[in-house]
Amino acid sequence: MKLKTPIIIIAIILVGLYFCIYTVDEREQVVITQFGRPIDEPITDPGIKFKLPYRTATYFPKNLLEWDGDPDQIQTLDKRFIWVDTFARWKIVDPLKYFETVKYEPAAQASLDGILNSTIRNAITSNSLIETVRNTNRELDTAEIGLEVDTEKTNLSNIVIGRQKIAKSILDEAQPKLEKFGIQLVDIKIKRLNYEEGVQQSVFNRMIAERKKIAEKYRSEGAGEARKIEGDMEKELKQITSEAYKTAQEIKGKADAEATQIYAQAFGKDADFYSFVQTLDIYKETMNKDSSLILSTDTEFLKYFKGYQGE
Repeated sequence: MKLKTPIIIIAIILVGLYFCIYTVDEREQVVITQFGRPIDEPITDPGIKFKLPYRTATYFPKNLLEWDGDPDQIQTLDKRFIWVDTFARWKIVDPLKYFETVKYEPAAQASLDGILNSTIRNAITSNSLIETVRNTNRELDTAEIGLEVDTEKTNLSNIVIGRQKIAKSILDEAQPKLEKFGIQLVDIKIKRLNYEEGVQQSVFNRMIAERKKIAEKYRSEGAGEARKIEGDMEKELKQITSEAYKTAQEIKGKADAEATQIYAQAFGKDADFYSFVQTLDIYKETMNKDSSLILSTDTEFLKYFKGYQGE
């Protein structure tokens, strides 16, 4: 019996320590409650902590938490219906307020849904579609996004607010409404914008037609440039050919002149030989196996055949 008593005491002490000691991770913060009511200030420093055994430690995360809104169909200021899909990041900055108001994350998400969805709707309905889509005033081909806008009435390069500032306005408007829950809205972004299904196909067809129009324009410009290059090439080729022909004729003329001079010098030494060569050239040009000549035997044309004895 004496041996069991210390064991029982040690067991009671260990059980007491188990219910009195708790740890806080650097990613956590703790609210201590007694019979469901918070006691003292929240514990935000990490480490080993102590509490009375009848008190409860309720843990809340310190890190960023995710809110992903459901796509919602909203009408813009210029009466165009679009689907808006948004997301946000938030964190618990006052765990005591959080515990007293929403306590659990599902309830916090529901509160975020109500506040953010209404704030987003107000921001979209207060701005035109082009302001919601664009961020800067860079030059833009409307076919890039398929906007159904009257380009004569709408200045696509004069964005006053822009998508980024709209998201910032949503953040600034929603944050004060979340302070009572101990929640800080860190950031909110528009993830996706899309037309309602009823007009999507017509928008896609318009985008395709615009792309085809631009492609045809590029093809036409390319074909015109090709014709111009071919024309320039043909002109240059003719010029080169003409200059080459001129040079060839000049060289040929010089060669013929030199040849004539050589012939004249050679034949000038023997007139009979020159006559003989010239007559042979005439024979070659005027007579072949199909030629028929009727000439007198004493004609001057056949004088070199006289006295020829065939084999």
